[in-house]
Amino acid sequence: MSRNSFHTAAGQSVTAVTADEMRDVDHVTVEDVGLQLLQMMENAGRILAWHVRDVREVDVVIVAGNGGNGGGGLTCARHLANRDIPVRVILDRLSEELSGAAAHQYHILDQMGISVTSGVESLADADRQTTIVDALIGYGLSSDVRPPADAYIDRMNDLSGPTVSLDVPSGIDATTGVPLGEAVAPDRTVTLALPKTGLDAPTGELYLADISIPRTVYDRLDIEYEPPFEDDDWVRLEQ
Repeated sequence: MSRNSFHTAAGQSVTAVTADEMRDVDHVTVEDVGLQLLQMMENAGRILAWHVRDVREVDVVIVAGNGGNGGGGLTCARHLANRDIPVRVILDRLSEELSGAAAHQYHILDQMGISVTSGVESLADADRQTTIVDALIGYGLSSDVRPPADAYIDRMNDLSGPTVSLDVPSGIDATTGVPLGEAVAPDRTVTLALPKTGLDAPTGELYLADISIPRTVYDRLDIEYEPPFEDDDWVRLEQ
């Protein structure tokens, strides 16, 4: 597939990257340029919350894992709660098993009194109007989805309310677009920084979020980049 396989409504091409290339982007951004994960996560969670508000009908359930993807989902929960939107979080593990940035974001939600539970059975009472946020697995998935994540994905797909995935739908190989076992089928995906090459496969709308990675990062990695963002911090992408 073409590296410039996505474009904006205005016709501007946007370079897509593989999972390995995105790891390089993250490494240069943090280790060389000095933009920290929590800064990028804040932008991701804020923009994700806007898209959730755009599609939601009533309440919101965020299904979150560990790492950057889960941390982005937890950040989104804070932004929604700050706007008095009913939101709760369901983790794929006990809260004490979170680490790094995800643990940091959980601590904030705990101080806010936002409901955070774990266990796929916590999704049992989600109804057809519940908006689901898929922040379970990030772009680094390279083998078949393992338990308990597969059960969460299966349950999310059983629900009829709108589903919004963060960065890459959980269960999808970010490079190839091939489902690695169970995979979320979202109505909308909000991908971060650059689209991933595998995002030509999932259905639903695709939006690109500006998480404030400076152009110098892409220049250092020889990734062709022209900022696609105008007045908003996101842009819709098409193939």
